[in-house]
Amino acid sequence: MKDYIKLDEWKIIEDHYNIDHNEVSESLCSIGNGHMGQRANFEEDYSGKTLQGSYVGGVYYPDKTKVGWWKNGYPEYFAKVLNSVNWIGLNIEINGEILDLHQTAKITNFYRELDMMNGILRRSFSCEMKNGAVVEVKTQRFVSMNQVELGVISYSLSVINMDAVIHITSYLDADITNKDSNYDENFWLEIDQFSNLERMSVTTETKKTDFVVNATVFTQIEQNGTYITQPNAYGTHDKYANQSFYINTKKGEEITLEKFVVIASSLNHNPLEFEQNADSILNQAVFKGISQLENEHSAQWHKIWNDCDISISGDVAAQQGIRFNIFHLYQTYTGRDSRLNIGPKGFTGEKYGGSTYWDTEAYCIPFYMSTTSEEVARNLLVYRHNHLGKAIENATKLGFKDGAALYPMVTMNGEECHNEWEITFEEIHRNGAIAFAIYDYIRYTNDTTYIAEYGLEVLIAIARFWSQRVNFSEEKGKYVMLGVTGPNEYENNVNNNWYTNYIACWCMDYATECYNKLKETNPERLQEIAKITNFKESELDKFYKITSNMYYPENKELGIFLQQDGYMDKEQILVNDLPTADRPLNQKWSWDRILRSCFIKQADVLQGIYFFEDQFNLETLERNFHFYEQRTVHESSLSPCVHSILAAKIGDEAKSYEMYLRTSRLDLNDYNNDTEDGLHITSMAGTWLSIVKGFGGMMVKDDKLHFTTFLPTGWEGISFKVKYRGRVIAVQINKSGAEIKKESGDSLSVILNNKVVSL
Repeated sequence: MKDYIKLDEWKIIEDHYNIDHNEVSESLCSIGNGHMGQRANFEEDYSGKTLQGSYVGGVYYPDKTKVGWWKNGYPEYFAKVLNSVNWIGLNIEINGEILDLHQTAKITNFYRELDMMNGILRRSFSCEMKNGAVVEVKTQRFVSMNQVELGVISYSLSVINMDAVIHITSYLDADITNKDSNYDENFWLEIDQFSNLERMSVTTETKKTDFVVNATVFTQIEQNGTYITQPNAYGTHDKYANQSFYINTKKGEEITLEKFVVIASSLNHNPLEFEQNADSILNQAVFKGISQLENEHSAQWHKIWNDCDISISGDVAAQQGIRFNIFHLYQTYTGRDSRLNIGPKGFTGEKYGGSTYWDTEAYCIPFYMSTTSEEVARNLLVYRHNHLGKAIENATKLGFKDGAALYPMVTMNGEECHNEWEITFEEIHRNGAIAFAIYDYIRYTNDTTYIAEYGLEVLIAIARFWSQRVNFSEEKGKYVMLGVTGPNEYENNVNNNWYTNYIACWCMDYATECYNKLKETNPERLQEIAKITNFKESELDKFYKITSNMYYPENKELGIFLQQDGYMDKEQILVNDLPTADRPLNQKWSWDRILRSCFIKQADVLQGIYFFEDQFNLETLERNFHFYEQRTVHESSLSPCVHSILAAKIGDEAKSYEMYLRTSRLDLNDYNNDTEDGLHITSMAGTWLSIVKGFGGMMVKDDKLHFTTFLPTGWEGISFKVKYRGRVIAVQINKSGAEIKKESGDSLSVILNNKVVSL
């Protein structure tokens, strides 16, 4: 665990130069706007350890799968979120020496902050160079929430102890590689680059997928109140363009470089229109100036915060954590483009290729449907409907038939592109999360039209998959499911994972329920769906036969659901007995040792109890929670939030708070020693869930909105808002209890701490 970020309610602050943690800081202070994003790399040259990262939403490359030996059904590629054009780059020479913090003689102060309220990254430092020049630098940059293809940099520089000749080269570099390329391949092809007295531009195209990305830059330098807009020199080479400025400065004189960039892709423009689009945006941006652009950008962030902020009084670490998580969620996905989804690293790193995991349905949809327009969550569901044909193809490749669908574990376009066999073939519970998200969305929004328009087609295909994936065990006299991996990825190829069996049956029952409802309310549409899917009502009988006779492993003596057959054969060592030096297990133990242990990576049985909370009594929850919590190492970012919510439900306030801090500060404190690769974006929605569903106890039950609240010890209060069926509801929890009010929308009755409240 790292603890060098300063506590602040609205900022991420690094107040000294951390050479060993630079890549972590680059992840933490990343900026984005849903269209594009940029890690917090230095603008000037840096020869130390860094992960240069600039990303454009929806642009990917199908990197050839790299495995030791091939298996039928393997995806041919692993989709890579592409590291794109480096648009922030500046090469700075002062009296002939390159400015590079890794090479400079002495750094006298360093400060970097991410202003989350306004969405702005700032940095300042002073250093003494080897040639004796003492330099002061102040920078800030943002990618606009108001004009999403626009990025802006302001870079101020002064030499405080001597006159200086400063040579600044502003450049675009698209000759970029991915750190995680399977075969060290460069994914970009050269299309065009130019540089002149006014602008510079680079256009590249991805191999195979043919995405075209263009970056166009206008650079100017302000000196003594006068703008220098024309460079002294300019040039290009393969995938690269630059403009160079030579500035003579007096001792202590400050100059400021302003860099405006437009980044556009063929997802949104005909490449023939790139130049016209860039000219239009840049002309307007330069006319407005950085100050006005910043104000417009910040105003958009203030609107977002007005809807989704969570205020915690009495605990700065907790407050910083929740805002950090909300901030990065909205930097990653705003809902403006229904073709995009929420990648597990967002715009902060390359790891976990692909843009869509089951994380979206299990964790992110509840966040978005409560903090913004219902249409955003609906679009995330429609995204999966649009990929239904590919999901059926994926299942067909694995031997399933008759329209059964297996949604991919990892995808960009609906095709499976994850190349670990225990994930690709066995972690099939992801199918259940997609069905559950449909149910959860309708339960929360009351948008019952979704089933007729899109939902039932998806539910039928998923139910068909489950009905074919089980088999009847003569020995048990029950249906069983063999050879799966549950949410606990520290167990592979197990039989009868309780959670997978449970959600499979629930999916078949829910598909049946939706079919029968549509039969009553819209039989004409049902006939259309039956024709599209070739569905026969007799299939419902098969679903019922399975769900009414499914095998669920359990230990009656302990009163718990067993994670899978044979789990109790493992040596039952508790997490508290693990030496600190052995953590995290996935970096310290062999895979063989992990698989033979009882240790759990993330909520598994507890994931099912969390989803279906109204189907289990408190005593059942409590027994299972205490058993599995003691064996869970939380080495998945998705784990602590579920434990926090369930601990709150059973009244274990200390554990609920502990798990909240772990999920909210997972990246800030680098709990799992992997933040340098990028942030855990999708799990950040779990931090919001920990507050709203944990401490706020929000749930929809019997078509009523419920809140069952508690305030962690040491906190003064919590306040948050949720959007619910056209209303905005504000909740405040303090030491004397809880208050709730309706800020907009029609009248409503809610259940607050077991009492009916009319709003």
